[in-house]
Amino acid sequence: MELSVVMPCLNEAETVETCVRKAIGFFEEHGIDGEVVVADNGSTDGSQQLARDAGARVVPVIDKGYGNALMGGIRSARGKYVVMGDADDSYDFTALMPFLEQLRDGADLVMGNRFKGGIAPGAMPPLHRYLGNPVLSFIGRLFFGSKIGDFHCGLRAFNKESIMRLGLQTGGMEFASEMVVKATLAKYDIREVPTTLSPDGRSRPPHLNTWRDGWRHLRFLLLYSPRWLFLIPGLLFMTLGLIAGIALSFGPVTVGEIAFDVDTLVGASAAMIIGFQSVIFALLTKVYAMQEGFLPHDPRVKRVIDWLSLERGLVLGGLLALAGLAGLIASLLHWRVNNFGELNPRESLRIVVPAATALMMSLQAVFAALFVSILRIRRRQHPPVVDVAEEAAGVVDAAAHRVSREAAKAAEADDSDDSDDSDDSDDSDEPAAVANGAKSAKSAKAAKSAKSAKGGKAAEAPKSAETFGGGNVKIVNVKPKKADDSAEDGDAER
Repeated sequence: MELSVVMPCLNEAETVETCVRKAIGFFEEHGIDGEVVVADNGSTDGSQQLARDAGARVVPVIDKGYGNALMGGIRSARGKYVVMGDADDSYDFTALMPFLEQLRDGADLVMGNRFKGGIAPGAMPPLHRYLGNPVLSFIGRLFFGSKIGDFHCGLRAFNKESIMRLGLQTGGMEFASEMVVKATLAKYDIREVPTTLSPDGRSRPPHLNTWRDGWRHLRFLLLYSPRWLFLIPGLLFMTLGLIAGIALSFGPVTVGEIAFDVDTLVGASAAMIIGFQSVIFALLTKVYAMQEGFLPHDPRVKRVIDWLSLERGLVLGGLLALAGLAGLIASLLHWRVNNFGELNPRESLRIVVPAATALMMSLQAVFAALFVSILRIRRRQHPPVVDVAEEAAGVVDAAAHRVSREAAKAAEADDSDDSDDSDDSDDSDEPAAVANGAKSAKSAKAAKSAKSAKGGKAAEAPKSAETFGGGNVKIVNVKPKKADDSAEDGDAER
């Protein structure tokens, strides 16, 4: 199958049927082997049956959220390519050919651009059109170097295999940003085509919450960019604090009519500490994100963490600590010169503040080196050692166990067959035994009657005649003969 159209659905009974029929009509018009998958997120208005009646395949998704519904539908899609779009009839599912053509040409992700295609009156609130979407799209382009003009367009198409490799995680509206960001970081072929946006066909308010979902998009962009969240602000604070601290350590600085003195020096020290901590956070966040697969591996970061061993971190922290201790000793000497009495803050703070700053930064450097070393413990994983002989023995034991089990089953089957045969033979022999018993009884009766013949004479042995028709023996009793024939009869009997 070439194309699957996936529509997330939550109580879209007013519009889902229309969207499904438009997509199926697009398949029929262009001769495309495709399907429509409606990812239902728990609708209670009968949207599921309406979608089935229109020709869609409905996939229930238990986990709530826009992103969860879409990922459930994408995983169930059978097509090589997937088009995703809202089921509110705001996107034109009969105009998907530009997306499909770009995919056939090798694109991994094809984004729709509503600002280039046209936004109908009333289709997008002014706050979204002139502030939310432009600002968030600008931040996305700035943070990640993307060239996409509309980060949050709900109509987009992609190669299913490529998107599944990204390991998308978010379950809410920020799913739209995550797809673009991760595809950009993975160096995918991302293209953009104009698309239109029309007013949706629903009578109820949309599921989108302006401020909540806008914040979720912004939060995602920040968390996936440690460089802009920590590194760049940290470097800025450190630079300003270092320049101001060096300048104010030698005396007041006057700019026009404004004089900067020790109060500004304390602020510069705070900026130095905050900036240094922020830079460390940027490094630690990047290392963690690379370890967990949230962000791709960065060779520059790898070089830094390879250089920043625990020993080098301890040396760096030790040097900063020595500088701080030297400053504290200098401040004590300054206090001693003044006979340990009251000091002039403009003089003493210019010694104490830099010394305290160096001491705090030394501890931060040591802790950062320790934490990076902890993270590297997880990264150094050795393959398990396999004992070939032990593995072969295990295979042999398993085979022997299987053979013995099959032999036991065969023996049980033979025993059951033998018992059935013996039962049958017992049943067949029972009438014969009864017949033989009857024959024996008749023979004994005949012999007794012969002995009781007149004159106590020897009785002639009874002669028997066999009838072979039924296999039974018939006993015939013969009357005793005259006396002169008894001896002859006796000889014949013997």
